[in-house]
Amino acid sequence: MSSGAEKVVIVGAGPAGIRAAEMLVSAGIKPVVIDEGMKAGGQIYRRPPDGFTRSARQLYGTEADKAVALHGRFDQMVAEGQVDYHPQSSVLACANRSLHALTPSGRREFSYDRLILATGATDRLAPVPGWQSPGVYSLGATQIALKAQGVALGQKIVLAGSGPLLTLVATQLLKAGAEIAAVLDTSSLRTQMTGLPGMLARPGLVLRGMMMRAKLGRLYHAGVKILGIDSDECGPVSIRWQDARGAMRKSDCDMVGIGWHLRAETQLAGLAGCQFDYDAGWAQWLPRTDRMGRAAERLYLAGDGLRILGADGAEVAGRLAAHACLSDMGLTAPDSSADLRLLTRYERFARGMARAFPWPAEMVRRTPNETVVCRCEGITAGQLREGVDYGGAEANRVKSLARVGMGRCQGRYCQLAGAELIAAKAGISVCDAGRLREQAPVRPAPIGAWVRDA
Repeated sequence: MSSGAEKVVIVGAGPAGIRAAEMLVSAGIKPVVIDEGMKAGGQIYRRPPDGFTRSARQLYGTEADKAVALHGRFDQMVAEGQVDYHPQSSVLACANRSLHALTPSGRREFSYDRLILATGATDRLAPVPGWQSPGVYSLGATQIALKAQGVALGQKIVLAGSGPLLTLVATQLLKAGAEIAAVLDTSSLRTQMTGLPGMLARPGLVLRGMMMRAKLGRLYHAGVKILGIDSDECGPVSIRWQDARGAMRKSDCDMVGIGWHLRAETQLAGLAGCQFDYDAGWAQWLPRTDRMGRAAERLYLAGDGLRILGADGAEVAGRLAAHACLSDMGLTAPDSSADLRLLTRYERFARGMARAFPWPAEMVRRTPNETVVCRCEGITAGQLREGVDYGGAEANRVKSLARVGMGRCQGRYCQLAGAELIAAKAGISVCDAGRLREQAPVRPAPIGAWVRDA
């Protein structure tokens, strides 16, 4: 097969997937784009349903022009037949250069010669006593409800965790008219300042974040300790926390949103043959690639599924992955030196962000035995620690005994916390605890989908 006839498939139609598709189209390649969303845009530029009355400026704020430009460019490529687009389709498995996807008409296989994964990121969650209660959501879910449906998930809301998403979601909810009772950040102001030198690689974003923080005023509390969420049969009624001075506080609420920045969505990357390294700065396992996003033969990664760099970084990474793909096909691609310089700048900013808003490792390691760690299976911290005693300090062995990571999220919510608990119990590093092996299907799928093909 000649390089010009090779079939390129992109998974994900967020900023990274759109820019990768754009570069391939400019080189005369018609890529297949598979995306879970109803419309292209990804999470950061998620589009509402038809007939939604809020404007782009209301939905995306200062990012409105970027969002509209990305949406318009992708829609144009689809309308002109330059992209084979499959929305509302979830890739469940990957093997032998073939993707198995659940589409609106049933299960379908997509063969490929080269694969670009732009799968984005998911919430990074830590267990908190009472977080398994109905009415406790991730920050990402809270934002999706607001963007996609114009809905605040509670009448009196508390947001807790750390990272830029915490401030962003809080200001978006306030702008939409929601009542915020408190915004609780586990990172102290002193810790946040340690990341400032790196974050100054993008001073405009730092200024924007400071302006958002100022809008929160006295609602925002830094350096807190989350003690627990109290609930009744209807959901949360309050959250207990300790402020930076050590005083015990309680905030009444009927909804809680939690999250500690993001974690790369890497399930498909693992099934496709990618190798991983533990990144202590980000406190998570990240795919191993070169600077252009090459992960393995004919496999390329881009966006937050590779590095947590945000929307601008995802666009750059998408172009670089497509550049690598075209070069490996023997086709001419535009000069990438400017994008590589941008990538270095964005990485410096992201590293500063990771230092300023760290994963709360010590909080997780002190999780009480009765606290649920795996929400899917209802497994507590105590049961996980018993699994270490019986089976040894390795993530997959503990999973087989304690069932942590066997639920519908497949460890997306509990794997990082579970590794911290394993490491603390055994007196080893988190890296030595290992990472959970990927299992297909990577998303829950109805049995009928495997019987009835599209």
